[in-house]
Amino acid sequence: METAAVEPKTSITPIERVAPESPMRDLMEGDERRVIRVHQHGFIALVDVMPRLAPEGQSADAAIVQAARVSYGQGTKRITEDRGLIRYLLRHRHTTPFEMVEFKFHCRMPIFVARQWIRHRTANVNEYSARYSVVPDRFYHPAPEEVREQSAANRQGGEETIDAATAERFLEYLDRSEAQYGEYEKLLEQGVSRELARIALPQSAYTEWYWKCDLHNTLRFLSLRMDKHAQSEIRDFACAMMRLIEPLCPITVEAFRDYEMGAVRLTRLEIEAIRAGSTEIDTTNSREQSEWAAKREALGLG
Repeated sequence: METAAVEPKTSITPIERVAPESPMRDLMEGDERRVIRVHQHGFIALVDVMPRLAPEGQSADAAIVQAARVSYGQGTKRITEDRGLIRYLLRHRHTTPFEMVEFKFHCRMPIFVARQWIRHRTANVNEYSARYSVVPDRFYHPAPEEVREQSAANRQGGEETIDAATAERFLEYLDRSEAQYGEYEKLLEQGVSRELARIALPQSAYTEWYWKCDLHNTLRFLSLRMDKHAQSEIRDFACAMMRLIEPLCPITVEAFRDYEMGAVRLTRLEIEAIRAGSTEIDTTNSREQSEWAAKREALGLG
């Protein structure tokens, strides 16, 4: 038995269309996507941004100001005042207004980069599925001069180039692991399921995904992955991401460089050492002491 739709008891008005107060412009200028190629087979592409439209002469930064002022207008009428507000918000870590801007990226990267990337659990992600689709014949293969030796001070990675003979041996090892792709193809032809056949492929194989993230969490990602201590391969993708977003929110990126990337954060122990004129901090932790030495050098304290 069919039932009739129930009319709401409260009054609902028709949709009201409000025209903008000033001419609007498409922040992507009609582009379907903006792409930066990374390494041999990788890329990062900006495919959309919210807001997509902004008043003439303004950028996505306008949405941050609008949210900060809890206003339906376009914020203040002077860009200089908007710039001061954005810099104040970022300087004092008032982060919520920066969540009003969002980016959607299409990315292709080696699996080992993707596994680092996905640790930033603040985005909406949809990844290529090797259960449903065949993994393409694409692998990340560094040049000999890009093969690094393990750092003695940093357990997470390496910085200096390793000797040529060892680099060549490593690249031969990669060649052998990538040669498994031919066996992968044969097993698929013989009927092995894609979800099982994929499990022997190396982490140098490429995956891809759509990654949607707000500006606040994008900056958090960039602050970690553009840092000199980040693995160079993911740092390349982070730097490409920065190049894509900077034209869309230039005031925010300027403030981010000033207050985050170009800043030095001091702990209580370090502040006390400065006040006491000491070259050491009050701790027996050698890692903290070495970090303090690096900060003193950056600050010109000798």
